[in-house]
Amino acid sequence: MRKLRLALAAACLLLASCSMPLPPDKAAYAGQWQSSQMSLSIKQDGSVAYKRQSGNENTSMNGPLKSFEGNNFVVGIGPIKTTFVVTTPPHEDQGKWKMVVDGVELTRAQ
Repeated sequence: MRKLRLALAAACLLLASCSMPLPPDKAAYAGQWQSSQMSLSIKQDGSVAYKRQSGNENTSMNGPLKSFEGNNFVVGIGPIKTTFVVTTPPHEDQGKWKMVVDGVELTRAQ
């Protein structure tokens, strides 16, 4: 049992080390972004946590940032990955930071 715990801890550390820190030109993506149906947390170290509710369906994902493709960003481990489509990158609008991800307007929590 102890060996299994050590192996799981090592795997978690390895997966966490696979994340890509946010590049300086994408620093505005960092933060806790919210709407009534979506929550998206992007940390400077490249950790991403996502939750979305659509009707009776809930979707969530936690993983490392793999890359940016223009304004879009890819999150995942190995071949299991998701591309988040950013149609409006982070910008300030009347004192609040906003962006549109997968068709949902998000506001960064203060």
